[in-house]
Amino acid sequence: MADHSGILIVTQDTVIRGVTDMRNCRKLEVHGYVEGDVSAASVLVHKTGRVFGTMRTDTAEVHGTVQGDVTVKHLIDIRSSGHVSGNVKYGKLALEMGGNLSAEVRNVPPSLGGDLNLEVPKGRSVPITLQDLTALDPDDAARDLKFTVTKASNGFVALVSAPQRAITAFTQADLESGSVAFKHDGTNTSMAGFDVVVADRSGATSGAARTVSVAVRG
Repeated sequence: MADHSGILIVTQDTVIRGVTDMRNCRKLEVHGYVEGDVSAASVLVHKTGRVFGTMRTDTAEVHGTVQGDVTVKHLIDIRSSGHVSGNVKYGKLALEMGGNLSAEVRNVPPSLGGDLNLEVPKGRSVPITLQDLTALDPDDAARDLKFTVTKASNGFVALVSAPQRAITAFTQADLESGSVAFKHDGTNTSMAGFDVVVADRSGATSGAARTVSVAVRG
């Protein structure tokens, strides 16, 4: 039987921000999003994995994206789908054809996180939390990440301070302060929702709009 002790796996839907000190961890596998300081004996970044900030490790295998201050004591192995950029120090380098290693730190387009699901009582409103919806962007402040709302159905997005007035835009800072809500329109429906895109200060966006689904209860 394989020995999985000492292995920490960050799954694809998981977001970790802040210090992630795992020096007693034999191996860190990243399928999701990690932003901050990472320290582990060995790091494996899968194709869907993204690591931004400071990473210190003995060995690293990168199939996804790593950007920031990177120190690999022994071997950094960048595979064909891997992208590593920033201040990178290493003992040995293996770079597969198609892989990328660069000192240039580029703007990272924002992406959408959260489970994109809400539940609201019929005819009532509910705050939109960071667990429901959030912007992932390591190089822009919360106030500079702007969400645009389209295709709201059976309700609308509003500020908590003005729950009867629909809005079509808000910021990550608004979300973090608990200022954004979804208001159901009171119709006899079981589902509502809206589409959303987030953009950063430079105009880079999260791509195609994604739907936040709202289950109506009562």
